[in-house]
Amino acid sequence: MGNDQCKAEFRFCKNDIFKLAEYIRLPDEIVTYNGLVVGLIPALYIYLKHFMYPCRYGDMVSHFATPVPGVCIITNHMIDWIYSRWHHLLSRYNHDLLSLANLMLYADVIYRSGAALEKCRGFIDGTVQAVCRPGENQRAIYNGHKRVHSMKFQSVALPNGLVGHLCGPVEGKRHDSGMLASSGLLQDLQRFSNSPATGLPMCVYGDLVYPLRAHL
Repeated sequence: MGNDQCKAEFRFCKNDIFKLAEYIRLPDEIVTYNGLVVGLIPALYIYLKHFMYPCRYGDMVSHFATPVPGVCIITNHMIDWIYSRWHHLLSRYNHDLLSLANLMLYADVIYRSGAALEKCRGFIDGTVQAVCRPGENQRAIYNGHKRVHSMKFQSVALPNGLVGHLCGPVEGKRHDSGMLASSGLLQDLQRFSNSPATGLPMCVYGDLVYPLRAHL
């Protein structure tokens, strides 16, 4: 499937997709590890479509006239290519996202929105993602609370809607407090999450499954 064919098939789309391809500097053709050659626009469409929720590989076959293995290979290739080309921006952005100036801004926004805590700068919680029952090690990923086989994640949400810290995936049977201990988040909070003006700790807010600490 070439670029011209894809342009004709997706005429309803605006020029944003072509601008995006130009901005991230995609090559004219994408060549996967097994020699599959795809035009840059179809490859970018497949990559973006996959991350529209809900969307499975099988749902994309009729859109791109490509079997499930091909769609999967193209998606994974695009993920690897974009990350290898632009991952340096991610590390720089994360540093700015959690700078002391921004942490103070988050705490101020949360407090002015009606929170009782003056130095709360984010919210922590665990998330259960259900998965199919595996053939082996079923007990390891069975979550008794939700009664599903699952993987779990722990994230700290910031008031701007972004994720400031992410841990996982871990086995579904793990408790939220266990994820907290293995993530190293408390140690990071003790080192970096203190007000530069007063030296007082800035905390994250969680539910009762988490222990009560100066930073939590």
